[in-house]
Amino acid sequence: MNGRQKLTHLMVTVALVTAMVATAAGTASAGGAVVTDGEFSTFAAGGAAGYDIGGHATMVRNSNKTRVTIHVTGLVPGESYVSHVHNQACDDGDAGGHFKQDAAGVSVPPNEIWPGNGAFSPNAAGIANEKATVPYFANSDARSVVVHWKTSNGAPKVACADLG
Repeated sequence: MNGRQKLTHLMVTVALVTAMVATAAGTASAGGAVVTDGEFSTFAAGGAAGYDIGGHATMVRNSNKTRVTIHVTGLVPGESYVSHVHNQACDDGDAGGHFKQDAAGVSVPPNEIWPGNGAFSPNAAGIANEKATVPYFANSDARSVVVHWKTSNGAPKVACADLG
């Protein structure tokens, strides 16, 4: 291999390693957008209620908007659920509280991100596909998406996906 071929080989290797690291970390950048995603897993409260939840969440941030989509499996048809972006990782205090773009702001969209816009029900197979879009680049406090089982006496956290 001559010097030029070695340089080309090195550049291709660096590009491939960079792409693999970004993919392994769950973060990618495409056209100025930052994409993070994660797989849903069942929280302890969900497991105790008999849930075995799967699926995934994706957040796409760009300069003027953030879009969150969720695909959740293992839900109970006919039940009502809510989902929110949360400010901590799933294994850190059950994902903490709701993400807020402005920490001192109101606890409703668009300051918070709620895929499903308040409440949703899965289809007959227990699957839900929901989304939310807000008009800003979500700050670094947006760390996970939590699915809550909506009941009359609170909304237990049944599943979570880290956005890492």
